[in-house]
Amino acid sequence: MPINVPDKLPAIEILKEENIFVMDESTATHQDIRPLRIAMLNLMPIKQTTETQLIRMLSNNPLQVELELVHIASHVSKNTSEEHLKTFYKEFNDIKHEKFDGMIITGAPIEHLEFEKVTYWDEIKEIMDWTAHHVTSTLYICWAAQAGLYHFYGIPKYSLPAKMFGVFKHKILNSKLPLVRGFDDTFMAPHSRHTEIKRTDIDKVPDLEIVAESDDAGIYIVMADNGRRIFVTGHSEYDPHSLKAEYERDLKKGLDIKLPKNYFLNNNPNEEPMVTWRSHANLLYSNWLNYYVYQITPFNIEKID
Repeated sequence: MPINVPDKLPAIEILKEENIFVMDESTATHQDIRPLRIAMLNLMPIKQTTETQLIRMLSNNPLQVELELVHIASHVSKNTSEEHLKTFYKEFNDIKHEKFDGMIITGAPIEHLEFEKVTYWDEIKEIMDWTAHHVTSTLYICWAAQAGLYHFYGIPKYSLPAKMFGVFKHKILNSKLPLVRGFDDTFMAPHSRHTEIKRTDIDKVPDLEIVAESDDAGIYIVMADNGRRIFVTGHSEYDPHSLKAEYERDLKKGLDIKLPKNYFLNNNPNEEPMVTWRSHANLLYSNWLNYYVYQITPFNIEKID
């Protein structure tokens, strides 16, 4: 089944070119089925890029998904037009009385700030607390993963001496978890961040389980409350050229940025990127939707608590 997204969302045409089945709102209304309601709180500056990446992931499953795009009200976006936001997004206050089968909270390029100094931190905290009684399972990505671990469990983040940048090998610590069903013993996943969380802090919290980690990139997936909260510190949703675009952007800014590791063929930025994470990225999202959303959420969505 396809993902149901707002009519005329730019991501639709991009994904159709990739032969990904995306259904617009008008067509979906003619199907007699209760779709999974997924809210996406998009914190990234260029929202269209993140929309496309995550819709691509959610589309690769047999379930029909109805997507609600949400943005922060207490922050004015400088890189996404007001028209795009008004057309395709809602503010949190518009949906706070609704319930959702699942929610995704994206990363944000604000790692250099302490959480309390983020201008919209109070709104983020309100939303994270709201998920406890309004969402069956919430997936936190990159900065949002660090923010969620800090807010709920007091896990601090630490600055890295250099950007964690590239595609790294990871290992599964508990292969019996449905979230990693079908994963190989080792798998690749992209990271792009300036901060990290540490195993020593997570090990002190009995409610947290480390699902996957990397010798080079550190903690990757952490789970809490039987999967009602899942924290992913990397970017499995990245498309083939995401790291390349970030690398070239940082070069133009004159930043001290090194080549993303294990990414370009022959470690040459003039060569094409090697995509080594796509299959496990699709598995991660399809497993989340199936085992932690669809199999758990009540048919009557109002019974979520």
